[in-house]
Order: sequence, then structure tokens, then C-alpha cells
Amino acid sequence: MAERDRLRDYRGKRDFDRTGEPRGRGAAAGGAPRFVVQIHDASTMHFDFRLQVGDVLKSWSVPKGPSADPKDKRLAVPTEDHPLEYEEFEGVIPSGEYGGGTVIVWDHGTYEPLSHDRQGRPVDFAESLERGHATFRLSGAKLHGEYALTRFRGGRGGDGEEAWLLVKRSGDAARPHGAPDPRRARSAKTGRTLAQVASDAAGE
Repeated sequence: MAERDRLRDYRGKRDFDRTGEPRGRGAAAGGAPRFVVQIHDASTMHFDFRLQVGDVLKSWSVPKGPSADPKDKRLAVPTEDHPLEYEEFEGVIPSGEYGGGTVIVWDHGTYEPLSHDRQGRPVDFAESLERGHATFRLSGAKLHGEYALTRFRGGRGGDGEEAWLLVKRSGDAARPHGAPDPRRARSAKTGRTLAQVASDAAGE
């Protein structure tokens, strides 16, 4: 599927004359694939978990955020693909626009695809997501280790959307920090809180 089509939903929901969100240039970045976790103080506070797959960021809304504890199974509801440049986005989406509210980059870094078939052969990461189960190792400022995304069999989110689980692999030891209190969390990019980002935007 062409990159233009992959971002059609993303662009169709936004007025780029009003929002500072990136339109997306469509150029794939080199090197290891990237990930980003953003805290989004919109109509409902949530975390957005995004993995670079080819030339877009595949995205899930995770209400409670990723956990470093393998015992925690976190609901993850797919959202539209985002452009790669969204990894850097931090700011305020204007009220009345889609997703209006404040966004900070809680964590970002690279990831290593780990998906294999039953014979232990590597499986293309995009294909593993299509099949409904993908494993990967995160190397971020805050999140580290192996995680898995698994689609429910017939699972649905609160509004009837397709639903997944985001879980830390049990082979890794739990770390003391998981998803923090979103309002006190600081950006891995700028060190600012949601309130500071909102205040800075209001003063511009």
C-alpha cells in the first residue's frame, strides 16, 4: 500500500493550518526502527504507543500506559497510522481539532523485531502484526526489554474497536518504574510536564 494511502486517515482528520502536528514527508528513516510513547491529555488521558513499521508509525492507544511488570496486561486499541515525524511531536493540539489537547514524548528510542514462526524462523514484522502477534525488544530512555502485542480473538475495546494487549515478556525482570502518574511525568525529549508544555504554548 502506498505511503499516501497509509496516511490518508491521519491527514483526513486534521487541519494542518490549525494544528502543529506534522503532515508527514513520507521518507523512511534509516537505521534501527524507532518507537515512541506519548502522553496525550485529550478528552481522556491516555498513552499513545507507536512502532515504526516501514514508512509509518503503527499506533495504539494504551489507557494505562506500558508497564515494566510482566504481570500487567495493558489494553491497546489501534488508531490510525502516523507519519515518522510524529515521534518528535510535543505540543498542544488546538481545541476543536481531532485529538485536541496536550502531548508530551514520554519515551522514545529504537526497537528490535523478534517475531518468529513455530519453527523458529524470523517473520517479517509487518506480517506478524497482520497475524495478530508481534514480539520486540525496546531500547528507550525509560522502557527496556522484550514486549509483545497480541490481538484478542474477537477482542474489542470500549467503543467496539479491535483490541490488543501490550505485555512485558516474563523472561525479563520487572523494573520498579512502569507508567507514571501522567500529570507528573516528564518528557524524555525536553524534561517538561504536560502542564509546562501547555503553559509554554499559551505564552507563545
